[in-house]
Amino acid sequence: MSLIDFILNFAGLLLWLNWRALPFDPLATAIPATLVGTLRRTEPARVKRWHFLATLAGLLLLRAWLYWQLGPALNWTAHLNLFATRLAFKSDSFDLMLLYSVMSFGLMLGVFWLCLLLLSMLGGDNGENPLPFRLARAHLGFVNHWATWLKLLLPLVIGFVLWWLISWPLTAWGLVPRPVSALVRLAQSGLVGLSTYLAWKYLIVGLLTLHLLHNHIYFGRHPLWAFVDLAARRLLRPLRILPLRGGKVDLTPVAGIALVFLLAYFAEAGLPPAVRDAHGRRDARAFEIPGLIDLYERVSR
Repeated sequence: MSLIDFILNFAGLLLWLNWRALPFDPLATAIPATLVGTLRRTEPARVKRWHFLATLAGLLLLRAWLYWQLGPALNWTAHLNLFATRLAFKSDSFDLMLLYSVMSFGLMLGVFWLCLLLLSMLGGDNGENPLPFRLARAHLGFVNHWATWLKLLLPLVIGFVLWWLISWPLTAWGLVPRPVSALVRLAQSGLVGLSTYLAWKYLIVGLLTLHLLHNHIYFGRHPLWAFVDLAARRLLRPLRILPLRGGKVDLTPVAGIALVFLLAYFAEAGLPPAVRDAHGRRDARAFEIPGLIDLYERVSR
């Protein structure tokens, strides 16, 4: 079910991108160069922008009904991983499945937007215009021209505000415990906002992997590879002081990939990672640096 959910979310993302990209269609916005080019077609346009949104809404509604029908038979409970906390949705309720369908797609859309934000910071001043930079420029709008430090703060602010807003209805529906005070709700929102940066780990690992391959395999001259190399070099700049390069072999991307996974894991689970017994209780540790999950649980008590 998790794989099906991911595929349907990806299909929804493609519908969203088509809805956003249609105004940028060069054939639709081109200025006629000849007299014949000023003539319009007699048949109506087959695809309009609202068709994509209507199809997306239908997809979210249909899969909610599908989960409602199949979930109880498969003993499946839907989960949303927000890094700092996790939400569970029982599949025996259509209302909950519809809420999960919308929030699951919204989460993928948010991760996609965060990835574009990171790409704009890593290659915003690149002289070429590869596909990642064009996507970032088209979907980020005026945010693409902001200073890097403002872009870096944006995930924290957006994650904080969104969780503070959505926690109210989630509390009313019994999906999350009610905070004991307004200060606790603010602390929870701050931790969820911090956890948004963990969504970048997959994109960073992907860029470093492509950079590693390009270092040892020639794929030709293309602006995309120049963009990947530029972004990877900026990500690996703190590791350049380490002796990880010998001759034509550069292990810096490998070290960067391992470091990203380790930092992301410890940021979630803490250092050392928390261990639970059969009853779900945490084992006592002499020394610990709590992760986001542990901090969220502590402030929620």
